[in-house]
Amino acid sequence: MERRREAALNGGTAGRRLTSIDGGREGDDPAEPAGPPQHGPGAVRGIRPDRRGQGEPPTVPEQARLWHVVLSVSGPVTPLSELRAGLERLAHDHSFFLTARYAADHAEIRYWEQARDLHDAAAIALRLWGEHKATAKLPPWEIVGLEVVDRATYHKRVAEGFGDPPPHLGGVHPY
Repeated sequence: MERRREAALNGGTAGRRLTSIDGGREGDDPAEPAGPPQHGPGAVRGIRPDRRGQGEPPTVPEQARLWHVVLSVSGPVTPLSELRAGLERLAHDHSFFLTARYAADHAEIRYWEQARDLHDAAAIALRLWGEHKATAKLPPWEIVGLEVVDRATYHKRVAEGFGDPPPHLGGVHPY
């Protein structure tokens, strides 16, 4: 079988024959043309190219899309200076952070998330507060709201006058 593979890779079979198939014994004239394929017992059949999936388009790996996320969190009253510092650390840690608004007992974080689909974007968003709670020194609040929309929907809303971007674009600001 190895000879057959090498021949296929090299583009020909001249001078190489399998010894386990009739007509391929050592001593046969290697220069003899093979001729048309034989039919019947002992016939040698050529390898068919793999044509599975030829009518199907080639699979393209899914590309990540941008999703606009609004995460709302709430909990016990926290000093505003500590909350602001924690949100600023979160903004520094999270690369797509857009803006945050906060009050003593709740906050809203808006940002862009890159993910394959809505499910992935929502899952990442739901983990954001908990994963950064210790590193950014965020208060022990819980997530009370989540909105995830694709980029086209976000821009359509803004163009129609709904879902305007916050008055302070970028950064951490009080309500």
